[in-house]
Amino acid sequence: MSKKAARKVGKDVCVSDPEFIKFVKNIERPGKAFAAGTYAGADAFDEDDKVGVYAAAGVGYSRAEWSVFDAEAKGPNASAGAGLSLGSGARAMARAELASASAGAGPLKAEVGLGVDTGVGVGPRGVEAKFLGTGFTIGPTTSISLLGNTVSLKLW
Repeated sequence: MSKKAARKVGKDVCVSDPEFIKFVKNIERPGKAFAAGTYAGADAFDEDDKVGVYAAAGVGYSRAEWSVFDAEAKGPNASAGAGLSLGSGARAMARAELASASAGAGPLKAEVGLGVDTGVGVGPRGVEAKFLGTGFTIGPTTSISLLGNTVSLKLW
C-alpha cells in the first residue's frame, strides 16, 4: 500500500495552495511520476499554513507532473477530510469515485469520471458547494461539476 497516494488523495480533499502560488511553485517543477496499486491511510497534519485531518483508501492511482502540467488517474476510491489553511480557507468534503482522470495545463484543468463529492468550503479561494458530485466553485478558481465531471478555470 502506498502512503504517498493516500496522503495526496486525502490532503486534496481538504486543503490546497492558492492557484497563483501553485503556478509559481510549479513553473520549474521537474518531471516525475508515481503509481500505486492499493492505498489506505488516515492522518492529521500541521505544516506551514495548513492544518487538517483526512482518511483515504482506493485501488489504482497514478500521477505524472512536469512544470505546470499534470495528469492523474484513480480507480475506485473514497476519502474524507476537513482542513483549514491561509490559502484555501476552511473546507470539509467527502468523496467517493468509481474512476476518474484529470489533466491540467497552467490555469486550465479538466476532470472526467463518476464520483460523488459532498461538502462545503469558504475562504480566499471563494465559495464551494457540492452535493453528490454536482456543484460549483465561485472565486479565483471558477468551476462547474456534474456527477464528478468538472471543468475549472483558474482566473488568478
